Amino acid sequence: MELVDGWEVASSPPGQCQDSEGLGQLSWLPATVPGTAAAAVGPDGRDFDTEDWWFRCRFASPPAPRGERVTLELDGLATVAEVYLNGELVLESSSMWAVHALDVSDQIHDQNELAIVCRALKPLLAKRRRPAARWRTRVVNEGNLRWYRTMMFGRSPGFAPGPAAVGPWRPVRLVRRASVSTGEVTMRARLEGDDGVLRVRAPLRGEPQKAELVLGELREPLTRTAHAELEAELRVPGVERWWPHTHGHPVLHDAALEIDGERVATRKVGFRALGWADELLEHGLELSVNGEPVFVRGAVWTPADLISLAPSRTELRRLLERVRDAGMNMLRVVGTGAYESPAFHDLCDELGILVWQDLMFANLDYPVQDPDFLAEVEREARQVLDRLAWRPSLTVVCGNSEVEQQPAMMGLDPALGRGELWEELLPRLVSESGAECAYLRSTPCGGELPFHTDRGVTHYFGVSGYFFPPEDARRVEVRFAAECLAFANVPEQVEVPVHHPDWKRGVQRDAGTGWDLGAGWDFDDVRDAYLRRLFGVDPVALRRFDLERYLELARVTSGEVMSEVLGEWRRAESPCRGALVLWLKDMLPGAGLGVLDHRGLPKVAYHYLRRALAPVAVWMTDEGVNGVAVHAANDRPTPLRATLRVALYKDEARVAQAAQKLELVAHGSVRSSVEAMLGRFVDASWAYRFGPPGHDVIVASLESETEPATLLSQAIRFPAGFPITPEPSSRLGISSSVRTAQDGSLALTVGSRRLAYAVRVHCAGFLPNDDAFSIEPGGERVLRLLPSRPEAQFAGGSLTALNLDGPVKLEGSSA
Repeated sequence: MELVDGWEVASSPPGQCQDSEGLGQLSWLPATVPGTAAAAVGPDGRDFDTEDWWFRCRFASPPAPRGERVTLELDGLATVAEVYLNGELVLESSSMWAVHALDVSDQIHDQNELAIVCRALKPLLAKRRRPAARWRTRVVNEGNLRWYRTMMFGRSPGFAPGPAAVGPWRPVRLVRRASVSTGEVTMRARLEGDDGVLRVRAPLRGEPQKAELVLGELREPLTRTAHAELEAELRVPGVERWWPHTHGHPVLHDAALEIDGERVATRKVGFRALGWADELLEHGLELSVNGEPVFVRGAVWTPADLISLAPSRTELRRLLERVRDAGMNMLRVVGTGAYESPAFHDLCDELGILVWQDLMFANLDYPVQDPDFLAEVEREARQVLDRLAWRPSLTVVCGNSEVEQQPAMMGLDPALGRGELWEELLPRLVSESGAECAYLRSTPCGGELPFHTDRGVTHYFGVSGYFFPPEDARRVEVRFAAECLAFANVPEQVEVPVHHPDWKRGVQRDAGTGWDLGAGWDFDDVRDAYLRRLFGVDPVALRRFDLERYLELARVTSGEVMSEVLGEWRRAESPCRGALVLWLKDMLPGAGLGVLDHRGLPKVAYHYLRRALAPVAVWMTDEGVNGVAVHAANDRPTPLRATLRVALYKDEARVAQAAQKLELVAHGSVRSSVEAMLGRFVDASWAYRFGPPGHDVIVASLESETEPATLLSQAIRFPAGFPITPEPSSRLGISSSVRTAQDGSLALTVGSRRLAYAVRVHCAGFLPNDDAFSIEPGGERVLRLLPSRPEAQFAGGSLTALNLDGPVKLEGSSA
């Protein structure tokens, strides 16, 4: 029985209410559980760590039949908490991450009251603790957070200043266990050659008549061991394998444990073989799935709802489908955030999204020599691994985020951030759990210093935070970037004035390494520096005199830079085997680091990534005096017959064109060059500069061999500079037509006589499946506009482009 109804919340000064007696004097408000104090009363800049927060509910529980046991399960309490059942203290907890199961068979009545108090953390943080920290970090204001197992987001001034997580943020339930029942069921799936093998183990209470492991039509009896456990191993001949969605189908199989004809445990299991580098600290991840190398691409995952920490399954599905649709195949659950819900991991399994799981440690000098702290951490890690080890999506378990980097960045010995916990205990627990995944002690790590990029796993911000040009991404030889490409990505809807304090609250800033006064810039400044570099425009002057154009150029800037860097890394010749953008979704309104805004809606940068990361893609790289290289990839599990076409344009005139037939093998790629395809020198990259450029646009297209041919992927490059001079629509020759489909979506066709750069689609109630795209001279693009709400009806819209002097109306609709 999920305890979700009738919850109330009230605050009190720290320690005013020592127990659940006398709670009637408090002022109570309705609350939602799972949830937080901030979700109940509203964030509004309140410091939730300065008060005690009480949650209570009343519930009925019919008497338990003889032999049954009643368990109170609490999946997460943030952070220092006490639980009272009918006035009796039944639990004290000091970890947000601990999962509790309490036998309350003797405390439960027909009518019950459950009260939970989350104590004020601020007074506890003010107490002096020993040993003292060997280094400090500005990622959080309170260094003593290192003693408490709780979330840093919400307490991180530069990245997520609030609200702090306080309350029963995970489900609370009452469970009745029959006289014959099992405890926690352990299932592990593996491959042996072409066969799948599923092993199950479960503690047993009682004497069942029959127990079986079931998968599809296959059944295997369970046997009882000397340790009062049931176990079995079931072989599945020629099993269909699970793949990340970019490389195949994420096939799941329904498995169940049946006792006396009743299914007591069910799982959706996947069979896959995972491979990674023998020397992670040298070569990076170098991931392979089912024997096929995988270029990993994705983003850092932050809590979908920072306020409540309890997003619905529907909201999670919406976000994760956007991850899949963007061609991303990995999410990193970051150590400054929170462990995710079973629904999140179910959806990653279903959608074929790999998961990099940080344990919830970041930046701080944790008291790993304290025996009580270490015991709490070991319990936490065992619980996390019990929940995740069986999942096919689990790919990496990482001990922490930036604990090794933090002292190194301050000029201290990086070894201070290592130790028995990260190098011995946690890898042993991962091995004992039976998880088939890589273990990394910290991210970043490897090389002479953990933040050097040419070995191991790095956090790369040479392009973005350190203001280097895009070509730096090739020069520094990144092996695997667990974080990269941080920009203040401007959302579609700007809800507060730009550079107003409310705007700046949503813009992340680097708080500094601890040895300086903090950074004198934020990620708005980063994006604006690249805006100036790409377009030759003064962002301050433009923002002053033409704010809307500034915002449009700003939106496109980060997308252009991100796609350029990822194209460098995705090349077959690159040593880089993966990159995760920092981060997927904003936690607060404004121009945050996310490529989705705080509501989960795509920003322009998302669409650039979607084109750059697509499983079937074509892209170009500038090779200087070696011209322009053309790359094509087919990550799909079947060969692809296609035509690769390149075309060069001067104004609207096509000055050169060539095409070649390709057969891209499954999980394969090819490289050519513009001049190799044309068969002559044209100074494609305009590197020699013997005179004015002979072309200003290069278009590379991958087209199907079907009739009529369809555009699979297209890339456009501007060797002489980006075309941002506005022109009249009559000169550009943009046209459009809209047709309403039976499913309520719109089919939009957009054509242009001359090049149209960064075309935007504006249509109230609809979201385009592509945006900020370019159209080659004389070409057209076909898009779908998906309704953002069920009742959406087409009522007109417009097109804009960076080289268009005003909006163009979308032409009518026909069924």
